[in-house]
Amino acid sequence: MRESRALLRIDIYRKLREEILACELPPGADLREQSLAARFSVSKSPVRDALLRLERERLVTIAPRQGYRVAPISVADARDLFRLRSVLETASVADAARAASEEDLAALDRFRSFRERDHEGGFLGYNREFHCSLARLSGNERMATAACELIEQMHRLIRVSVDNAERRKPNVLVLEHARVIDALQMRDGRRAASLLRRHIEAAERRVARALERSAVVA
Repeated sequence: MRESRALLRIDIYRKLREEILACELPPGADLREQSLAARFSVSKSPVRDALLRLERERLVTIAPRQGYRVAPISVADARDLFRLRSVLETASVADAARAASEEDLAALDRFRSFRERDHEGGFLGYNREFHCSLARLSGNERMATAACELIEQMHRLIRVSVDNAERRKPNVLVLEHARVIDALQMRDGRRAASLLRRHIEAAERRVARALERSAVVA
């Protein structure tokens, strides 16, 4: 019984987290314990546990006498996330150029083009998969896990800030990915890291401009 209750708490947490990251629960949305308890057919206790865990991840905010809300997106927080991401990802590709097998590097060729049917979640799914794949090639499991978790959290930020991303022509971004792949397959870690750093910095500028026009920023 205790184990089933623990699993129930985890399931509620994972479902709410997934909906926040996908913006099915948009920034600023109210999260009422009673409504969520009714939705999941549980008491308030596991819902409260899930919300507190999400609050620790900065995906939910708690206001006195107002309850829980999906956290707004802060331009300053977005900047901090991009800077951390740049550190982790550039270190990952530098290591990958030395440590990855020829077979794994060759497998990156699947990211040289984008076809929506090949990637769940459209271009945003393709982009997330590409960056996580680079991190995993480092051979550093802790660094790869941290990078992929960060990329996953940023999915919400990018989805909110990039207006109708599926309609944007992804050719330029795919070409930037291909250049990173070229450098990695040549075992040129310094060039791969430099290209990836510029790629992330350009993304940061695009997101910052979009967030400044958005109504969901803190």
